[in-house]
Amino acid sequence: MRLVRFWFPAVALVVPIAVLVLLSQSFAPLTVQRVVTEALIRIVAVVGLYIFVGNSGIVSFGHVTFMAIAAYAAAWQTCCQMLKPITMSGLPAFLRDNTFPLLPSALTSIAAAGALAFLSGLVLMRLSGLAASISSLALLFIVNVVYSNWESVTMGTASVVGIPTYVTAPVALVCAILAIVVAYLYQVSSRGLTLRATRDDEVAAAASGISLYWSRLFAFTLSGFVMGLAGVLHAHYLGTISINAYFLNLTFLTLAMLVVGGQRSLAGAVVGVVVLSAIIDIFRRLEAGVSVGTAQLALPAGTQELILAAVMLVILIFRKDGLMGGRELELPRGKAEPPARVQSAKNLAGAAGKT
Repeated sequence: MRLVRFWFPAVALVVPIAVLVLLSQSFAPLTVQRVVTEALIRIVAVVGLYIFVGNSGIVSFGHVTFMAIAAYAAAWQTCCQMLKPITMSGLPAFLRDNTFPLLPSALTSIAAAGALAFLSGLVLMRLSGLAASISSLALLFIVNVVYSNWESVTMGTASVVGIPTYVTAPVALVCAILAIVVAYLYQVSSRGLTLRATRDDEVAAAASGISLYWSRLFAFTLSGFVMGLAGVLHAHYLGTISINAYFLNLTFLTLAMLVVGGQRSLAGAVVGVVVLSAIIDIFRRLEAGVSVGTAQLALPAGTQELILAAVMLVILIFRKDGLMGGRELELPRGKAEPPARVQSAKNLAGAAGKT
């Protein structure tokens, strides 16, 4: 029973997602299947963002950078071998003249994203609060400017085409489950617990012997790896990438999903993606136009963005902790079991002792 209770928060998220994917693959039209696949990729990205933002309390505007790094690394390794010498002549010879298998290229691309997260985190994690958030935004702008002007390697603002498209709903589902499990195991570990302690009270956590710097650096690096996985999925789902796709629009969309669901819980990250993905798809269809009898009705372009902004405002005004309120999906506790707050306090004391 203890094992069931331990895994229940993760299983309660994974099972409904898996059922939804199974139903969409069996009965839904192709357009709905594409929406489901896109939502699964967003789940990986938002869960990766949650690993750092949700546990540390520091809002990061630069995590989409790690998606871009992994997406371009995957494109350099798997893109059409005939095109690279012409369109990306500045690549090193081993990348320009060769094409690598999909799995090794995915792993090295994820590793590149994690390496950048670690190296940038060595500097950024010395800051906290608003300073760290603004610095992460600076990282996003630096990478965007470099990639936009490095035409011999990235093709500048043009799109890189010819990337193999192997990401389907089942593949994205496996990666989403992996991201959820990694995020859940981290948040229940001693490292996750100590980082949440720094989120709630930095002074008390530091007085308990917890290192703010190393706790945040570990989470920042781990989230970089997961965001790298999302970047690889995104590149191999679309088959084409451009640096502008990994800039402010995607940054604010992932943050909006995390805020709407509730940034202090893993369940909130997943629920926020599902809710906003459904809203986006509905209003995208309405903007494209629907037939009502003999009439063709369509909403003005840009309605989707206005609705998303309105949803965020409503959530922030009436439910500032998001739809999940910072709670996970848990089994009811029996009378003989200690309350959650007491158990958390015991866990925190043990983690502080280890630290």
